[in-house]
Amino acid sequence: MSFAARHCRTDHAALAALRAGVLRCCRVLLLVCAILYVAPVGAADRIVVHSAQLQLTDEADGSVALDAQFDFELPPVLEDAVNRGIALYFVVEFELFRPRWYWFDKKLIDAVRTYRLTYSPLTRQYRLASGSLAQPFDSLADALATLRRVRTWRVADRTLIKPDDDYTAQVRMRLDTSQLPKPFQVNALTNRDWTLASDWRNVPVSADLAK
Repeated sequence: MSFAARHCRTDHAALAALRAGVLRCCRVLLLVCAILYVAPVGAADRIVVHSAQLQLTDEADGSVALDAQFDFELPPVLEDAVNRGIALYFVVEFELFRPRWYWFDKKLIDAVRTYRLTYSPLTRQYRLASGSLAQPFDSLADALATLRRVRTWRVADRTLIKPDDDYTAQVRMRLDTSQLPKPFQVNALTNRDWTLASDWRNVPVSADLAK
């Protein structure tokens, strides 16, 4: 075989190997994109924001508080995780905007409240904690019933809301998978049962809040 023939054969082999490598990379990228895209969409209907409203507190400072009701059931895999000692972190997020015709809406408030749901085999009690406050429960159903209700959460100072301006607000709840142990974070990327979240729900901002 001539040198030119051998050289041509080597080039064809190298090109075939390069094409195979590119195809493998494309398949991996498509798989990653599918995981990142499909999982959040499939999770969006797992929690429903049943109701949400803003009101002024009775205190002298006139804070604006949020009341909200969420509807969801804990998937069996998450219930089993809690009973095995894995802490679940649920996050409620609230945002308040002032629309601007000449630019993007201005975000005035970005409030977050985190709930930690745990189970103690020693006391056989569930525990729901938020900040420095914690409540014990004899059953998971009772703990979830409290988790689904947000009451008088102070999210804004009354002085932020002006009577002559328009505002928009939204709220959502989600399971914070970033606080799960590392092996379960991987499960959350590929297993829909580990992904629990709601869509953003608009919250009416009444003119009475600025009075």
